[in-house]
Amino acid sequence: MQLKKGEFNVEKLKNADDLQKFRKSIESKHRPDMVRIFICTTGCRALGAEEVCRAFKAEIEKQSLTEKIEIVDTGCQGLCARAPVLTIEPMGVFYGRVTETDVPEIISRTILKGEIIERLCYVEAGKRIPYIRDIPFYSKQKRIVLKNCGYIDPKNITEYILRDGYSAFAKVLAGMTPDQVITEMKNSGLRGRGGAGFPTGNKWEFVKKAQGDIKYLICNGDEGDPGAFMDRAVLEGDPHSVIEGMLIGAYAIGSQKGIIYVRAEYPIAVDHLKIAIEQAKSLGLLGNNILGTNFSFDLDIKMGAGAFVCGEETALIASIEGKRGMPRPRPPFPATSGLWGKPTNINNVETFANVPVIFLKGSEWYKAIGTESSKGTKIFALAGNVKNTGLVEVPMGTTLREIVFDIGGGIPGRKKFKAAQMGGPSGGCVPAQHLDLPIDYETVKEVGAIMGSGGLIVMDDSASMVDIARYFMEFCQDESCGKCVPCRIGTKRMLDILTRITKGQGRNEDIGLLKELAEVTKTASLCGLGQTAANPVLSTIRYYLNEYEDLINKKGSQPSPQQSPAAQP
Repeated sequence: MQLKKGEFNVEKLKNADDLQKFRKSIESKHRPDMVRIFICTTGCRALGAEEVCRAFKAEIEKQSLTEKIEIVDTGCQGLCARAPVLTIEPMGVFYGRVTETDVPEIISRTILKGEIIERLCYVEAGKRIPYIRDIPFYSKQKRIVLKNCGYIDPKNITEYILRDGYSAFAKVLAGMTPDQVITEMKNSGLRGRGGAGFPTGNKWEFVKKAQGDIKYLICNGDEGDPGAFMDRAVLEGDPHSVIEGMLIGAYAIGSQKGIIYVRAEYPIAVDHLKIAIEQAKSLGLLGNNILGTNFSFDLDIKMGAGAFVCGEETALIASIEGKRGMPRPRPPFPATSGLWGKPTNINNVETFANVPVIFLKGSEWYKAIGTESSKGTKIFALAGNVKNTGLVEVPMGTTLREIVFDIGGGIPGRKKFKAAQMGGPSGGCVPAQHLDLPIDYETVKEVGAIMGSGGLIVMDDSASMVDIARYFMEFCQDESCGKCVPCRIGTKRMLDILTRITKGQGRNEDIGLLKELAEVTKTASLCGLGQTAANPVLSTIRYYLNEYEDLINKKGSQPSPQQSPAAQP
């Protein structure tokens, strides 16, 4: 439902009952007989989605169908490989690679006559699949964090509220103490989705118990992994879910001030966040005495300058304070001495977006999803040599094979799967022998990779794994802040050796030297960047040692078509 100017001009919501009344007023204006066309205008924008959207609005106006058809500008719908994409409800028809010239036909045939336009349908094994419920890419996912992405206008708070938005926060505020909130969070088993996997409830408890008159809550949206766009998609497509999660977290730890740190390279995310914050303030969901209680909380946005190292929490804090983004030794941890020396809690975008559903449906419901040690779902940005590039959300414990082949549609061009780079530049390459690996925090570590924030780059059998290691090492070396010697020198020396090998100047002792440098850099570096930068080197040596030896013996390699494996769809 579009928020029209002058509509829903209500006073600030005074309590949880007011929120329920407001939702009912939205429902009363909801038209179930309307045909709604959901068009991704964020990620698909680069391929002409805005032009398609404008064409629909013009055609609807031209045919006097404004009372029958509504256009909803949405965030990412997931299947980026088919961009621009749209979904038509209530029919459930999914069309991809739509152009402006397709618009009149879609209206005349599909919407007015109920006919399917086969050329716009998703194709699997030569069969055209018109309905989104039957497309394996969607049917095999479990969408919790992404449940609203692609189904609401992120610039319209009423659409979020219509889908139970802010109900979890109202429930918490009306009937739970901060200690009860933390207990529920700990029971859910939610672990930080930024990569480290630290239990969220424990983190909140540390900050709540810390001494301090002021406490800060920070959302880390500094998503810097090549090929990763999970957090960007959530901020662009469902910003209120993050705000609601932060409200619940702030109430739990006793914070009145929050900051969303998002990289300036995400202008759509920044724009949608600004709109969402203003709308939440206008309804009294942010600010002083929220919903008639003594709880107050406000939010600001801090735009980062694109430094990868600022994803590390102490470097992020330094950046917010106006200093150069460089990590510092710990302890003290941010929970006791963070932003401006005050107790500070930092969680990433996906972590906060999980919070509302935990309190809406209960921690027992949430912990039933996933594995024994890793609860809930995880979003992956599926990129590289796979048919269905895009955003995928699956239960923890789903195998790599299910993601790459059942959801991702397999490797195009009749080529074979060779490896998947998990965890971005800090992760490792998982070979074909581990395709049936159930993905959770512990099992991924056992094979030399990390969960990371969710980057998943698929490579086929044409990839040179030494080139891949060199590519990621070049990224890490370039992004190293240079503060500590092991990272500054270690990444540079490893890059020099990898470059030498790929240029045909490798020496027999280089492999041993690489392993030694990798272990020292991993052990002695100050922050997570240096501690994990060697993972691509160590994992490729572990599984593809023969490629290193062949390149040294044959004196060089031909450039791989995947030397930049993180190209986004």
